[in-house]
Amino acid sequence: MADDNINSASIPKGRSSDMFHRDSEINNCSNPTMNGDGVSQDLNSEDLEAAQKEEEEKLQKEAELGKYWKTVDDNPMDFTGWTYLLQYVEQESNPDECRKAYEAFFSHYPYCYGYWKKYSDMEKKNSSTELAKEVFEKGLRAIPLSVELWLHYLNFFITECPSDAATKDKIRKLYERAIAAAGLEFRSDKLWDSYISWENNNGNLKAVTSIYERLIKTPTQLYSHHWDNFKRHISIHHPKEILDIDTFLKLRSEVLSKSSNYHAEDEDEVGLDEALQVGESSELDAPPGMLSTMGDEKEVKKIKAKYIEQKESIFKGNEAEVSRRWTFEENIRRPYFHVKPLERGQLKNWREYLEEEISLGNHNRIVVLFERCMIACALYEDFWMKYAKYLEQHSIDGVRSVYQRACDIHLPKKPYIHLAWAAFEERRDNYPLAHKILLNIENNVPGLAMVCMRRISLERRNKNHEAAEDLFKTYIEKAVSHKTKTFFSIKYARYLQKVSGETDKARKILNDALDIDNTNEKVFLQLLDVEYQSQPISEERVMETFNKLLKSDAPLDFKVKISQRRMEFLEDFGTCIQKISEAYDDHQKLVKEASTKKKRPEKDHLSDEPPDKKSKVDIPGVSMQGDHSLTPLPPVGPPPPPEVPYGYGPWPGVGYGPSMPSAYPGYPYPSYPSGYNYYGY
Repeated sequence: MADDNINSASIPKGRSSDMFHRDSEINNCSNPTMNGDGVSQDLNSEDLEAAQKEEEEKLQKEAELGKYWKTVDDNPMDFTGWTYLLQYVEQESNPDECRKAYEAFFSHYPYCYGYWKKYSDMEKKNSSTELAKEVFEKGLRAIPLSVELWLHYLNFFITECPSDAATKDKIRKLYERAIAAAGLEFRSDKLWDSYISWENNNGNLKAVTSIYERLIKTPTQLYSHHWDNFKRHISIHHPKEILDIDTFLKLRSEVLSKSSNYHAEDEDEVGLDEALQVGESSELDAPPGMLSTMGDEKEVKKIKAKYIEQKESIFKGNEAEVSRRWTFEENIRRPYFHVKPLERGQLKNWREYLEEEISLGNHNRIVVLFERCMIACALYEDFWMKYAKYLEQHSIDGVRSVYQRACDIHLPKKPYIHLAWAAFEERRDNYPLAHKILLNIENNVPGLAMVCMRRISLERRNKNHEAAEDLFKTYIEKAVSHKTKTFFSIKYARYLQKVSGETDKARKILNDALDIDNTNEKVFLQLLDVEYQSQPISEERVMETFNKLLKSDAPLDFKVKISQRRMEFLEDFGTCIQKISEAYDDHQKLVKEASTKKKRPEKDHLSDEPPDKKSKVDIPGVSMQGDHSLTPLPPVGPPPPPEVPYGYGPWPGVGYGPSMPSAYPGYPYPSYPSGYNYYGY
């Protein structure tokens, strides 16, 4: 009581006990030497240092993790960078960072089944069985043909779930899912064996027989091994234990009706009454074949022999199917996914294997083989396109799924598969999705002319001409080189004239392009085409274009060809003979200038040679050393053409005088620029 009074008296009036204690703590903390218990404040400084050190370590780890993330963010196709990131987050044991890293990794590489197992193990390690199960389910949706992943999931399910009837039913359903998804895989033997072993351990012999009946008609690598195991299973068990009642009664009836398995002496040894094993009257009400006794040993053997005989024909047929595929399967060296390129022989083997399977016509097996191929050849777009083309005859949704996996996951930067998908959707009038696909590949790989033009063409076919023109303008404005700007200017001008009927606008686009680069031959040719296609044709505009070109900085050889085309135009459409004569004279000057330019390098080359070498070639055909009796060599090539006035020979076959081989030496008439088509390409 005294202590209580003292404590209560020491608290100032108007202040609560809590406030008093809080003030005491503040006072103690403010004392650098001692606290209320007489403990040194060095402990507080040590805690502060530890907290600072922990914060520094945390920042350092975040910085290091950021480096790994930056690597894969900058280049998502860097598989090695992803492996380093996953190793780091596993080492740090941070579940949230692990989940983030694994989910990002699988968005690019879902076929790596081993990493799905690691992801599930991480969740299981963190005592999250449900999340581990979800990881397995995600992985099997991504790669349903992975026998290894199915086995890991089944073992996980068997180990983690309680052993009761309901769980066994779930496991059996899971096995059936696995067989339905991957049972046709040629190398699925371990999955089948696991299912059989599990049913055997549960004493469900009839289920084992049922599994074997499916397995012996499925082409797998160990088909002969399964057949031997099947026969052993039949031989060591009584038929009633391993066969359903209908099958057993049917076989027994055939045996008792003296089927082909019985010989004449058997009839003497085994009578019908003895074979039936009628027994006492108390057993007469039992259905045939279900009596308490196991029956005669000879009858049992004959039933087994009959059953195996029936299944042997199925086995022989399956053996033939395996033989068809054996060579192809032996040549598959890498059935799993990897970023390293496959050898040409491997790719060739897959192509031939697919063709062989398609020729056999079993749709389910064809799809399974395609899916197997896609795992190993996921980075080769021609296989995806082949798969999509095959599925077009069977499933539109299947085609879309193939394109989606290829474009969104495995080949985000391959243009041809995106163009094929966009074309597929456009054929089904799904313009919004086609537009989205093309925009996606353009964002992933900007600057691809084929993608840009496909986007424009899509808008044009959709009658959205305003959007098409906007795209043209955008591509011209954002062009990073004169060549690219010229390409889109030519395409835009052609679009304006041919589609929109705006010739003046087309002409302006091309002239603007020439203002930037007046040496571009393709722009000049397209401008000429615009003028040629105008109705009616304007001689003045065409001649203006010709003159502009001939005064430009275009190559001389190109000018010679265009000059010849100008003369052709004047002959066809010209209204003034004086202009034709002037054009001919100008052309002759260009030809002479071009010829001189071609010969000049030869002279320059000769002038660089030593004097003793030049002396050897001063006189053609005469050697300055040795024998001087050699006759001079004849001149090379035809003699130069005579100077013929205009109107007396240059135009062959028109009655102006002697016919000459060519109107213009060295330039056949009529002549168009080599390497260019009608539109300048």
